Amino acid sequence: MNAPRARPLGQDADDLDVEEALALVKDPRRGTSGPRHGHGTPAVPSPTSEGESRTHAPDSAKGKGDGKGDGKGDGHRATPWPQARTTAERAARSVPRRAPVSVSLDAALGLVLAAPLAALTDLPSFDTSAMDGYAVAGPGPWDLREERVLAGHAKPEPLTDGEAMRIATGARIPQDATAVLRSEHGRLDDKGRLHATQEAVHGQDIRPRGQECRSGDQLLPAGALVTPAVLGLAAAAGYDTLTVIPRPRAEVLVLGDELLTEGLPQEGLIRDALGPMLPPWLRSLGAEVLAVRRLGDDAKALHKAITRSEADLIVTTGGTASGPVDHVHPTLSRIGAHLLVDGVEVRPGHPMVLARTKENQHLVGLPGNPLAAVSGLLTLAEPLLRVLAGRAAPEPYTLPLGDAVHGHPYDTRLIPVVVRADRAMPLHYNGPAMLRGIAASDALAVVPPGGARPGQELELLDLPWALAGMGNA
Repeated sequence: MNAPRARPLGQDADDLDVEEALALVKDPRRGTSGPRHGHGTPAVPSPTSEGESRTHAPDSAKGKGDGKGDGKGDGHRATPWPQARTTAERAARSVPRRAPVSVSLDAALGLVLAAPLAALTDLPSFDTSAMDGYAVAGPGPWDLREERVLAGHAKPEPLTDGEAMRIATGARIPQDATAVLRSEHGRLDDKGRLHATQEAVHGQDIRPRGQECRSGDQLLPAGALVTPAVLGLAAAAGYDTLTVIPRPRAEVLVLGDELLTEGLPQEGLIRDALGPMLPPWLRSLGAEVLAVRRLGDDAKALHKAITRSEADLIVTTGGTASGPVDHVHPTLSRIGAHLLVDGVEVRPGHPMVLARTKENQHLVGLPGNPLAAVSGLLTLAEPLLRVLAGRAAPEPYTLPLGDAVHGHPYDTRLIPVVVRADRAMPLHYNGPAMLRGIAASDALAVVPPGGARPGQELELLDLPWALAGMGNA
């Protein structure tokens, strides 16, 4: 384990949550005072079918937690951050892929091709002019016909040697034409004959039939993400619909009696930041958001919402610790859900949860603090939805850090950064309850236990808006 780093001068006090500050004073891994994330009787691990480690503490050993955000937890063993992401991917792969669907081009953006995209015709499907100018036959000078050849018009009459006719970009090349002379490279004499001011090479500015592809050629493989350019290619190749993997369906359950949906915070009530933030973020990860439901701290309502949901993924916010109104764990236990991840060694956001609630359905429980919830979203929901949507994993990449970042003694930290001149510059306002830092960020830097020094290469997790915008992609 790396030794705790000294805290840089001038660092915002809110950069550390209470647990992180306490951990810097005493590392539970060095002591014998209690379990990893709880107090009292040590938890007893039990293996699961997924190869993960689950632990259970007696009820008398469970602390109350903080009710929201990064609480103390239940006395369970947290999963290392990289392993948690792998577990989420594996959970998605255990779900049979839904049958492919055929959708119109305007509904396909952001989906993944379920079958290769093969050309339905030659592209171009006939010889076309690449420039405005003159279609010419043989060497000049040429007798200029009166008619013009325009894009979209019927097949023109053939040319004979010594003849030319005006032609527009994209228009069909007349039979026996040998080149297109650009408008600026031709002049007419007083008898109306066309002369070249630059030599017209055979085949010049003619796009021959099949130059881009032949009918039946594979243009894109199955698994390709449908981007705006893919839509253009599909349309050019003659497609009206595409066969794609359907979006995984997600439902958001916002928990907490203290949340307001409008107006200013008041009298112990705060604005709900996750209700507006999560749906577009989930859509950017490839999901179809079926509903956003605000349930408050109501165990019966939570049970009803989970058991009646038809979503592939249920996302809850808050209630993942062990306080008196934290109903996620008791509800999962009541319905017989199988916990795959029960806490992750990451700050912020370590009391996040991944569970299989029923066949072909999973639940990701996010902490209630906003940045902690983002951490859970990227740790558990992103890999699960990516696999369900059929998307390829992004290539991991690193950048050198522009400034020092303090670390947790034994947990990974996710820190908002901006990318400037090939360096990742850490942002302040990165406490679990803060969104100011991530709202200005390009990515999250993965900070190892013990922190990172200036110039150290760190893995970056890109954020949707830093890639291609949110939209439906």
